[in-house]
Amino acid sequence: MSNSYFKIAVLPGDGIGPEVVNESIKVLEAVAEVFQCKFQFSYGLMGAEAIFKTGNPLPDETLKICKESDAVLFGAIGDPIFDNNPDAKVRPEQGLLKLRKELGLYANIRPLKTYASLIDKSPLKRDIIEGTDIQIFRELVSGIYFGEKFTDPDGKYAYDVCKYSTEDIIPIAHMAFKEAEKRKKKLTLIDKANVLDTSRLWRKICQKIAPQYPDVQLDYIFVDNAAMQLVLNPKQFDVILTENMFGDIISDEASVIGGSIGLLPSASVGEENALFEPIHGSYPQAKGKGIANPVASILSTAMMLDYLELPEAAEKLKRAVEHAIENRYVTVDLNSEQHYSTSEVGSFIADYIKYSEKSYYNFENIKIGKSTIV
Repeated sequence: MSNSYFKIAVLPGDGIGPEVVNESIKVLEAVAEVFQCKFQFSYGLMGAEAIFKTGNPLPDETLKICKESDAVLFGAIGDPIFDNNPDAKVRPEQGLLKLRKELGLYANIRPLKTYASLIDKSPLKRDIIEGTDIQIFRELVSGIYFGEKFTDPDGKYAYDVCKYSTEDIIPIAHMAFKEAEKRKKKLTLIDKANVLDTSRLWRKICQKIAPQYPDVQLDYIFVDNAAMQLVLNPKQFDVILTENMFGDIISDEASVIGGSIGLLPSASVGEENALFEPIHGSYPQAKGKGIANPVASILSTAMMLDYLELPEAAEKLKRAVEHAIENRYVTVDLNSEQHYSTSEVGSFIADYIKYSEKSYYNFENIKIGKSTIV
């Protein structure tokens, strides 16, 4: 691991994106110090910020930076100016969709696990969610989001085409099977095969691939039932595989299980490139207030470290996050009575990476709400 050098493209984006990404950079600087590696950061415009400055949600220069980097660290995109204007021709989200396509990021991976000290924050009962640990694999560059789109000039009808090929499905199916092999050896395909031809194609391909992974149990569940089962009994799931739109919806539903969407990271990976981002949006109402939860961005950074083959650093970062959560050194969304700012949480996590239990933070005082430096 020593003397490793990595080029990281940093796309802070909109809303709280720059604030949470700043904390990920802070954490990476601590990792570089402890694990003798070096990160070179190159910043690019993306989303609404890029539209305001260049008219383009994904400027060519940003795309070039991403293609020349070892990994992309991304914040969030979105702005109420575009959300509230259905006639806007250029939107921040177009930049992200184009970036995924250009970088060939066909698989979106979203881990979901519960933290013991935060279970009471979940809208679901403790006995339902305790011990939940799910890995969601969502196909990212095909399906209805990328199919042909048409709106009748008279405004009387519109359509979006959902299209899949075997080439779209095979790579992410193998990725999900391999992950299931490493975990509890159970893979669930979420689809709507009773209605959709594309879903039936997903099933056929998964059935063909399954014999290559004899230890993995392959199950199927319709997306409407899956949405219900995630609330009734999330622990029945281990690795989930699904197409683009279903994955978008299911993973957002799953995000509330842990108590805060501000906890959940994600990775979007392809054959040559990878992008890491929190699954939360730009949350413009919180911009500049120091209340955004940086944990999802920081855990996305841990996924990036794994991708860069720095497993010890990734593990240390995940332990640092768990340490902050267990000691309730968290933002207001997780503790309304005694909370810390976005920057303070990032500093606490970075400090643990550097000093572990020898940290200059007095943990006993933190627990009673009197953080002091000793």
